[in-house]
Amino acid sequence: MSDEPQIPPSVPSQEARQWAMFCHFAAFLGLIFPFGNLLGPLIVWQIKKDFDPFVNDQGKEALNFQITVSLAAIVCFLLMIVVIGFPLLMLVGIAALVLTIIAGIKANEGQSYRYPFTWRALK
Repeated sequence: MSDEPQIPPSVPSQEARQWAMFCHFAAFLGLIFPFGNLLGPLIVWQIKKDFDPFVNDQGKEALNFQITVSLAAIVCFLLMIVVIGFPLLMLVGIAALVLTIIAGIKANEGQSYRYPFTWRALK
């Protein structure tokens, strides 16, 4: 098994592209609820993963990225003891925001997006 993007055999339907986009954008629930950045993509993916292979692929990718972001944030909080955690947490937050927006736009265009620097716990 490789980390190559799983390209669907045809262009996903408009509805599949929208649900894939929602998988990515559901991470913004983290701005409202604690752990919403994990729960949002998880819930959307679990509900719609059987709808279309593209939604399943992008849902897993979104969830893997949010798991990685959460782990990076925990490390940043621990590093706040030595001050470096404050700027690192800002950097992680800005990167997560930008990459999530890019991923949602790409998914809505029907392109399979792969986040950089992501630990892919879900295969």
